[in-house]
Amino acid sequence: MAEITAALVKELRDKTGAGMMDCKKALSENDGDIEVSVDWLRSQGLAAAVKKAGRAASEGLVGVLTSGNKGAVVELNAETDFVARNETFQDFAESLTKIAIDGDGSIEALKSAAHPNGDTVQEQITQLISTIGENMDLRRSAVLEVENGVVSSYMHNAMKPGLGKIGVLVALESTGDAAAVDALGKQVAMHVAATNPLALARDDVDANDLEREKNILMEQARDSGKPEEIIEKMVEGRLRKYYEEICLLEQSYVIDPDNSVGKAVEEAAKEIGAPVAIKGFVRFALGEGVEKEEEDFAAEVAAVAGGA
Repeated sequence: MAEITAALVKELRDKTGAGMMDCKKALSENDGDIEVSVDWLRSQGLAAAVKKAGRAASEGLVGVLTSGNKGAVVELNAETDFVARNETFQDFAESLTKIAIDGDGSIEALKSAAHPNGDTVQEQITQLISTIGENMDLRRSAVLEVENGVVSSYMHNAMKPGLGKIGVLVALESTGDAAAVDALGKQVAMHVAATNPLALARDDVDANDLEREKNILMEQARDSGKPEEIIEKMVEGRLRKYYEEICLLEQSYVIDPDNSVGKAVEEAAKEIGAPVAIKGFVRFALGEGVEKEEEDFAAEVAAVAGGA
């Protein structure tokens, strides 16, 4: 049987939000397999949802920039929020979006790109680390582009235009008036910032994630003791709810809760006078997936795991 270490218990708790003893039990029941333990906790009703993004703990800035039918978003991390308020750091983050929008979204390409101040972007980061005195990391970037239409943006908790904590891009294909399409795009981007959808539509849902969800729902339904044909209908209904929660086009629109996002876009297209289709979106929340060490909690977990 696999050793259930403090680190393993902590990792599972971070992923699920379940209690330490429940995490320890799950790992013991599933030979230390994290992913199987996540599903086990969910099937037992002990983990409401997987924290796919991890715990947002790093500081810095997210930057967005759009230009007509193209947009870019980047995340530049630092150790403290104090540095994120530094004008030099903000100016550098802003310069990165201007470089990124001419690229393909690759973080490697962005780091090796030439910077207006000289040398490459990565070399400029190294110099900035030396100047400011904090470790920094250009963590990720993305670019969206449509052939005909607009890429719109929204920045939540903005420190200045285009720089803040949550940056969103939404790409809309349309031959309609660009200003009107952009206004719609900004509203949809605000929705994405608020709801954090995992996919655009059902066909975009990861097949492995979907299969896992079906298995979990099936196990939960079987616990009801109902006949198999009833269980299948129960699972179908719960899957519809699952899609409504994670697929952007099926989510209840925060600006008009009586309509889904897809329906709201269809209605807006009538006013714009041309079809409008959402072709993609990107949402960067500062620090998601980067975990900050919590010494007291680690000691607590170690004590529990040590008694295994």
